[in-house]
Amino acid sequence: MLSTTEAARALDAFKISCPRLVSRNDQSGLTRTEDWVPLCTKAASLSPIDAASFFARDFAWVEVGAGEAFATGYFEPRIRGSLTRRPGYETPIYAVPDDLTRGTFSDGSGEGRGRYDENGNFVLYHDRTAIEEGALEGRGLEIAWAADPVELFFLQIQGSGQLLLPDGRVARIGYANQNGREYVAIGRLLRERGLLEGGITMQRIVDWLKANPEAGRDLMRENKSYIFFRLIEGPGPLGALNVPVTPRGTVAADPKFVPLGAPVWLNLEADVADGLWIAQDTGGAIKGANRFDTFWGAGDDARTIAGGMASRGSARILLPKSAARRAQARR
Repeated sequence: MLSTTEAARALDAFKISCPRLVSRNDQSGLTRTEDWVPLCTKAASLSPIDAASFFARDFAWVEVGAGEAFATGYFEPRIRGSLTRRPGYETPIYAVPDDLTRGTFSDGSGEGRGRYDENGNFVLYHDRTAIEEGALEGRGLEIAWAADPVELFFLQIQGSGQLLLPDGRVARIGYANQNGREYVAIGRLLRERGLLEGGITMQRIVDWLKANPEAGRDLMRENKSYIFFRLIEGPGPLGALNVPVTPRGTVAADPKFVPLGAPVWLNLEADVADGLWIAQDTGGAIKGANRFDTFWGAGDDARTIAGGMASRGSARILLPKSAARRAQARR
C-alpha cells in the first residue's frame, strides 16, 4: 500500500519527467509519446493526497520478463575539491575531450566510443591508467581538482556529486561522458581474491584502498572505465532524462526494457527500498529487464544506505493502459 508521503514524492518526480515523456522516443518500444499525454495532463493538476489513487488506478502494473529484480543504491557524494589547482588538490577532474567520439573500430571489432590515432585508425579511447598517467595533460580539460583520488573514484562510480570547496562553497558536477572502456566492480575483485571477506560495502572498500595505497591504485586501475564531468548550475544532480533526480524517488533502469520516466514498484528483501520509484536515470552497470539502482540523495545517511544496498525481490513497471493493451495484443 502506498503511503501519502511516498506517493506524493513519486508524483513530484513523475511531473518533472513529463515534459520529456511526451517529447522523446521510448527505447524499450513499450510506450509512445501519446500514451503519456493524458497521464501527464492529469498529474499536473493533482494534489498530493490524490497521488496514491492516481498510481493505483490510472496505470497498468506489469511485469517485464520474470519480474525478479535486483537493486543496488547510489547517492550524490560530497568530496573535497577546488576549482583551481593548489596544494592538497592535485587530482584532475576532466571535461569531455574533443577527440572522444563514436565510430567503427579499425580492427573490425565493432562500433563504440573511441578516438582516431596518429595513423588515422579508429581505436579504443585511453583507459583509466593512461589518463591517470597523463594522457590528457596540457589540453586545458581540467574543470576542477580533487583532494583525494579514492573519493574521486567513487564519485565517478556514482556519476555525479558535490565538491566542497576550500572557501566553504559547494560546486556540483555531473556526468558528461564516458571513455567507452569496460566497467569492473572492484568490490568483486576484492572478494574473489580473498582480500575482503564477509559483506562487501562501499565503506569497507574505501577503508581497504586507503590502507593499501599502492595496491589500491593498481586495483582501481583494473576498472578501465573513466567518467568525464561538467559543472552544473542550479538543482541537481541531473539524470539520463536531463531532469533533476529525486532522493528516495528516482531509480536508474535499463532503457531498453523500462521506459525512462515510468513509475517502478519495487518489493525487495531490503525493506528500506520497497515502494514506488520513477525511472529517471541509467547506469553503466544497470543492464537487463529487472536491474535497478535506487537513488538516496546526498549526505552520510544516503552514503550508508546506498553503499550497503544489494537486494533481490520483485518489480513491476507502471505503464499507460493503452501501452499495456498493445503489449498484451502482441503476445
